[in-house]
Amino acid sequence: MTVWDDLQGQPAVVDQLRQASSGEGLTHAWLFTGPPGSGRSNAAKAFAAALNCDQEDVNLRGCGQCHACLTILGETHSDVTFVRTEKVTITIDEARDLVATAGNRPSAGRWRIIVVEDADRMAERTTNVLLKAIEEPTPRTVWMLCAPSPADVLVTIRSRCRSVALRLPPAADVAELLVKRDGVDPAVAERAARAAQSHVGIARRLARDPAARERRLETVRFPLGLRGITAAVMMADKLVKIATAEANSSNEERDAAEKAALLATLGAPESGTLPPAMRAQVKQLEDDQKRRAKRSITDSLDRTLTDLMSFYRDVLIIQMGNAVELVNAELRGELEEFASRSTPEVTLARMDAINKARERITTTNVAPLLAIESMAASLIQPSKETR
Repeated sequence: MTVWDDLQGQPAVVDQLRQASSGEGLTHAWLFTGPPGSGRSNAAKAFAAALNCDQEDVNLRGCGQCHACLTILGETHSDVTFVRTEKVTITIDEARDLVATAGNRPSAGRWRIIVVEDADRMAERTTNVLLKAIEEPTPRTVWMLCAPSPADVLVTIRSRCRSVALRLPPAADVAELLVKRDGVDPAVAERAARAAQSHVGIARRLARDPAARERRLETVRFPLGLRGITAAVMMADKLVKIATAEANSSNEERDAAEKAALLATLGAPESGTLPPAMRAQVKQLEDDQKRRAKRSITDSLDRTLTDLMSFYRDVLIIQMGNAVELVNAELRGELEEFASRSTPEVTLARMDAINKARERITTTNVAPLLAIESMAASLIQPSKETR
């Protein structure tokens, strides 16, 4: 199994990166773009592994079996730095640390590689800190920036990078990956890939976690019973609770593991009061975890609203003549009945209301519950709504 096998449905990208890793068209800065779930960070990681692969034969680099490939895929290689943030932005101090790291010669591999998975979460002032290092890198340094689209990165940066554009893979390819790599039942894999709308990470979570599948189905079915303002308020409250539960389920275990690892590193006593210096470091960790939790809930809410959007997307497809496969095919009967009582114009207006709620939650300080209550009120289905 090579490092390229996880890039399901991206043959053009794999060809481009294979050629570059063999020395053809290699440059010092790369920009990986694509919608969430397209695998842009996985592509950057695979490329980093291929560049530093232990294989001498350039055609075999990216073998996925050697020490370099395994440590890079596991994010423990000394010459490859991965940068991601669950806060709102990458700070300017973090950017300065990256520049300092990029100036070091590789200690074990061919290349010193910096992978910035959230390049779109840098303010202009922060990005400018990286500009000179990317413009005039040290001879053995490669920068890899990841963002949803080229427009999310300053033009001064993207003009100095070679572009790698990824697309969402077909659902069938995602399902095949889940079956081959994770041993998921084919029927479950197909349903998870379709429900995730080809987002590989979300598809894997849905395939592995029956509770996550149930929470998603509950979200998608909400419009079927949405009549009256009371139902709208109850739906908004439930949506926030579902998103919060989804975020907390992934945060709690990680938070506890991080705290235990920090205490072990500090040599903290097993019982009793911690010394002041240790207390300060533990508090810093807890503060970071709180910020991460807030961001996780925002991201989870956005994903929950995306799931809700899939209901109206399917309704619109039915109203327009079933030209595309439904995301929620198992609900076809209910979707068709719902679609028959409305028009495409009304459905588009409801989809616009959901998009406005997503924008308010992710870009402003509005209370999520208020934003979703306002959205839910605009989704209420009149009892005599007809075509």
